[in-house]
Amino acid sequence: MATKQKRKSLTGRDDEGGPEEYEPMQNQRDGVTLAGAEPGRHVEHRTILLNLPQTQKFSSNKISTAKYSFLTFLPKFLFEQFRKYSNIFFLFIALMQQIPNVSPTGRYTTAVPLVLILCVSALKEIIEDFKRHRANDEVNKRKVLVLREEDWRPLCWTEVHVGDIVKVVNGQFFPADLVLLSSSEPQGMCYIETSNLDGETNLKIRQGLPQTSSLLTHRDLADLRGEIECELPNRHLYDFIGTIRPTDRLALPLGPDQVLLRGAILKNTNWIFGIVIYTGHESKVMLNSTAAPLKRSTVDKLVNTQTLMLFAVLLGLSLISALANEFWSTKLIDQHWYLGLKGFEKTNFFFSLLTFIILYNNLIPISLQVTLELVKFIQAIFINWDLDMYHEESDTPAMARTSNLNEELGQVKYVFSDKTGTLTRNVMEFRKCTIAGICYGSDLESTEKFSDPTLLDNIESHSTGPTIRQFMTLLAVCHTVVPEKAVDGTEEINYQASSPDERALVLGAKSLGFIFHTRTPDFVTVKAMGSEEKYEILNVLEFTSNRKRMSVIVRLPDGSLSLMTKGADSVIYERLAEGGQDYKDITLEHLDSFANLGLRTLCIAVATISESFYNSWKEIYYEASTAIVDREKKVEAAAELIETNLRLLGATAIEDKLQEGVPETIANLIKAEIKVWVLTGDKQETAINIGYSCHLLSQSMLVITVSEESLDAMRDTLKRHIDDTFGIHLREENDIGLVIDGKSLKFALSYECRRDFLDVAISCKSVICCRVSPLQKAEVVDLVRHEVRAITLAIGDGANDVGMIQAAHIGIGISGVEGLQAACASDYSIAQFRYLNKLLLVHGVWNYHRLTKLILYSFYKNICLYFIEFWFATLSCFSGQIVFERWTIGFYNVIFTAAPPMVIGLFDQYCSAKSLLQFPALYKSSQNSEMFNVKIFWLWCLNAVYHSLLLFWLPVVALLHDVAFKDGKAGDYLFLGNMVYTFVVVTVSVKAGLELGAWTWLSHLAIWGSIALWFVFLAIYPHVWPTFNIASVMVGMDRYVYGCSVFWLCLLLIPTSALLRDIIWKVVRRTLFKSLREEIQDLERSNKDPETAIQATRRRFTETARLLRNVFSRSANPMHAVQSDVQLHGYAFSQEENGAVLQSDLIRAYDTTKTKPSGL
Repeated sequence: MATKQKRKSLTGRDDEGGPEEYEPMQNQRDGVTLAGAEPGRHVEHRTILLNLPQTQKFSSNKISTAKYSFLTFLPKFLFEQFRKYSNIFFLFIALMQQIPNVSPTGRYTTAVPLVLILCVSALKEIIEDFKRHRANDEVNKRKVLVLREEDWRPLCWTEVHVGDIVKVVNGQFFPADLVLLSSSEPQGMCYIETSNLDGETNLKIRQGLPQTSSLLTHRDLADLRGEIECELPNRHLYDFIGTIRPTDRLALPLGPDQVLLRGAILKNTNWIFGIVIYTGHESKVMLNSTAAPLKRSTVDKLVNTQTLMLFAVLLGLSLISALANEFWSTKLIDQHWYLGLKGFEKTNFFFSLLTFIILYNNLIPISLQVTLELVKFIQAIFINWDLDMYHEESDTPAMARTSNLNEELGQVKYVFSDKTGTLTRNVMEFRKCTIAGICYGSDLESTEKFSDPTLLDNIESHSTGPTIRQFMTLLAVCHTVVPEKAVDGTEEINYQASSPDERALVLGAKSLGFIFHTRTPDFVTVKAMGSEEKYEILNVLEFTSNRKRMSVIVRLPDGSLSLMTKGADSVIYERLAEGGQDYKDITLEHLDSFANLGLRTLCIAVATISESFYNSWKEIYYEASTAIVDREKKVEAAAELIETNLRLLGATAIEDKLQEGVPETIANLIKAEIKVWVLTGDKQETAINIGYSCHLLSQSMLVITVSEESLDAMRDTLKRHIDDTFGIHLREENDIGLVIDGKSLKFALSYECRRDFLDVAISCKSVICCRVSPLQKAEVVDLVRHEVRAITLAIGDGANDVGMIQAAHIGIGISGVEGLQAACASDYSIAQFRYLNKLLLVHGVWNYHRLTKLILYSFYKNICLYFIEFWFATLSCFSGQIVFERWTIGFYNVIFTAAPPMVIGLFDQYCSAKSLLQFPALYKSSQNSEMFNVKIFWLWCLNAVYHSLLLFWLPVVALLHDVAFKDGKAGDYLFLGNMVYTFVVVTVSVKAGLELGAWTWLSHLAIWGSIALWFVFLAIYPHVWPTFNIASVMVGMDRYVYGCSVFWLCLLLIPTSALLRDIIWKVVRRTLFKSLREEIQDLERSNKDPETAIQATRRRFTETARLLRNVFSRSANPMHAVQSDVQLHGYAFSQEENGAVLQSDLIRAYDTTKTKPSGL
């Protein structure tokens, strides 16, 4: 009797039987040469001990995408705040006020408000960052089974450490980067979904080493000893070099096929066992993301710049005043001998300059920052509370994770969107088909599944019945799907498939009575219309992007051989036999109609094969599949020999289901002149198909596809399109779509080509970049952001989108199916792409309109009051004397004019949400900065100077002959100051009313309440002294002001005179130069349908265009001559290529009649 050879397993226990488990592999202990590394090259690596305490400290598995931590908050916050020139200026003023005898307004009138502003800003930042920390906690506190003390224990992700052995079950995210040991599937295989990492919709297969696939229980795993040596953490998602060395055994090579990355999901696999190799911020997906950037809005930057310019004006006024004071002190003091100033020491010029800088410092509104912070914070709450952006199914509201970019939402010019999970649901549904020239399925887009009873009737009673039966049999047999029966004993079958398209087709066949239910290494069994049929699978000719088809050679139940093929119309049609083209033309028509609905199509064909031809071909195919050189090409060539003389049966149409409302949202964005670019890791055909589905591309649009293999070819292609395709229309929007793949994009983003690529891209109406990496997504966004200088928005749902979300001006995360990493890294998160419609067109426009008007009004009201100090200086010999009482100056922004800016910033709206959604063209005014730019800013400032001129000098003229009171006192500077102050409060309050687009009870309360508040204050404030030791100079001022008839007359005339120009200009502009926005606003107020305004505008434009056509002749557009090379028949098919396990090997590994291990 032969003696059985003893062998040792990885666990170190002795087993009997079988060949030696692993091949020897060279592995030097000194200067390790890892698997895949160049021989002799020293590689830095990490060593991980198995089931033993680690000898070195590794990164925690806790992740954070927040802006601040406890230690970094103060330095980061102060840096962010003092990037604003206004805060630097006020800090300077606060410090200068501490110098004795310099400040005319007291020592703390600037320091206290500045500290208050910083405290409010800090509180807002803490609240907003707390939301990010809370979202991170949701991820960090997820549970996973970890092997501890020889038992599975559910632990939080943060408790997972390098070297731990974990058990992940179907549907769970991987908690860290793992090395796959074994799984519930044969040969240690598992399916994973990586759409969260690379955007690809198809499932991928990973396979553990044969030597570890037998570790199927926790006892086996607990006995495992040894170490893993692998490369240090890096950002390369698709590369990995390592070895696993069991105790007293030779090392086994590890590569990318054994690695499961954090962010991916286990699919169609009951469980896997894996060893943790990289955790937390050292995992590959986290290394591909960057720290949360400190973003600032364009409006904020403009205000910052103009504040600097206004500071220059302030310095100019201060210098003029200081020089005038110097001149008066030296040249004119003798003329004013009665003042008795000769004995006083002359003021130092520098001190005099500081005095005037402090006196005029309020030209820059210190209250603006705290008002903006409060308004933005409340605006963010409005976004969070918007029920129109609440997704009831997932209980997910919109979430503003920062309020600093609210107004930026109203200026977006480019939207960069991910595809999978953002535009699509990653759910495939069999919708329609054409068989033997007859189209089946509903034409209604609302139909979600295949529904047409005619097909089942025709199987039995129509002449095309045998063809229909053959068609449905092919769907149930020609695939690489694996059936899995429910563990509860029911008849329910769960189909495991790496291709979502194949799964949809098999489910479609099942719904029509052709049920695929069993797969063994050599056979598939189908229950066809109630009868069991067994098909022998002889060969599987795999799908590749080059072949664009997939075939199986089967032995039918009657013993004959048949080739079953499905693929793109372009490759199937050219392989049809002369007698197999009966339905060629009608099928092509149906394919066009399917493509118009945005459906993914595959042509279905068969061929009968003779036994002798198959036997001879089989030898050719075997030689090709075992070739050492050019194996892939030889296999394809062998397949070509047998995939001929096909007979067309029909075609299928699958819907890659879009998120609800995606086409309508994209249509609205395009109407608002927002360009939409799709950046996806998915295949070109799939990306183009989705482009048509969501109406980003149209059948009438010229589509340019770029797929080049070298830098020179890329350069030539771009030059050709610049010269021939666009010509004089370069950098203008043309009805052209651009599709470019990741390899070409690599060359396009190089220094030599990036300018030409950008010129071509921005000349197109739509751009789709496919097969792109996360880094390329970020590079494209960064290129447009800095070269085009337009506001960019990036939206995505996966970890692979984090880079572009952070690179864009505004990052939007889709929260839900694909995890929370994109949402955590975003500025705003929403549950569905369609909510972008209201977020931009309504909240964006409102926020931009409100905040810009608030900013303009804040500068206006401050200049209007504080410029009066300059006018008064001309009367006070530039002595630095203030015309207003000290504390009333401080109360101006805090009390008397605080409410109008808040009402403007929170409740003003020039159009309703309904009109803004109905007419996306209204977005253009905010997008093009028509309401806020340098010109408008300085016009408001000049208007404020003009108002201050009238508000000061008209009372001076009215009091030219002075006034006397009953107690013998005459009107002094403070009497004049309180009169002027009253007129300023009235004027700026009414000015706020003139600028409001919507009057509510809050508007009335803010405007009239501010005026009333000043009058009440002036009646009370003069009586607080001597009870409180302040305002002694105000004693009796209420009697003097309110008892003066000149004051009441001026109260009626002076604010009216000041605002008369504003009123006249408003009337003229709204009468003679009315914009579309104002037309719709007027129609809303009169309760008329705003659509009439659009129609009237269109009629005017049409008439103008007709007249222009009579005068000018338009040159021919050279672009019409260019033809698209894109197939428009909707072909798309998702399946992993060149994966860890070939599809032909995969199906041979399964036997669904056997029970899977439970993984205890």
